[in-house]
Amino acid sequence: MNAFAGKAALVTGAGSGIGRATAIELARQGAAVTVTDIDEATAVETTETIRKAGGRAQALRVDIADEDDVRTAVERTVAAYGGLDLAVNNAGLDSHHRRLDEMTPAEFERVVRVNLTGTFLCMKYELPALRARGGGAIVNVASNGGLYAIPTAPAYVAAKHGVVGLTKVAAVDYAPQGIRVNAVCPGPTRTPGFERVAAGTDMIAMQSAMTPLGRMATSEEAAAAAVWLGSDAASYVTGVALSVDGGRRA
Repeated sequence: MNAFAGKAALVTGAGSGIGRATAIELARQGAAVTVTDIDEATAVETTETIRKAGGRAQALRVDIADEDDVRTAVERTVAAYGGLDLAVNNAGLDSHHRRLDEMTPAEFERVVRVNLTGTFLCMKYELPALRARGGGAIVNVASNGGLYAIPTAPAYVAAKHGVVGLTKVAAVDYAPQGIRVNAVCPGPTRTPGFERVAAGTDMIAMQSAMTPLGRMATSEEAAAAAVWLGSDAASYVTGVALSVDGGRRA
């Protein structure tokens, strides 16, 4: 399957989890991929996996909260691949798990700076590159926390609601230029990060019991939704926030 043959993609937070699975699947389907992560070593690991499978990729260290980092990542993607056709903005931070009145302003602002402002910065530089290409797609990885409350995660939920809102506004503003903008909203997903947090607890069993399908998602399942939204198969889909949650929102 070569749905992305001849296309260039940029994936943030692609050193592990959903971002890594997304980058690998895009490359498998023919895209040349810029793999970014704040942890450069993990970005390199993802890139090596892609190259060993015969794909094309480059690794960059990018902090999406740093405007210069984001601008450079887009510029280097265009320089390496001749343009940009798809961006998957996946990088983000989890929240401190406590109630709003127990958080410091610095803690709140750090989560919002990365999850919301970081997504804004990515889109700010991706959109002109997509426009120069004659159109394309952006997929923002939000969360089901962008659709309803997650107890004791006020900063995360506020930021992810913002990502969904930003997605919808951009979808309307840039549709006339042939640019589609969507969000994928995963429920609890068995990423390496979640596995570390859950080690020695009953979190996985609890989350599975709360899910109609009876289990948590894999990174690959969440990535599949992001890849579909970025593909021509979703050519008439824009401005949506797609739940990938095993039926929990229903």
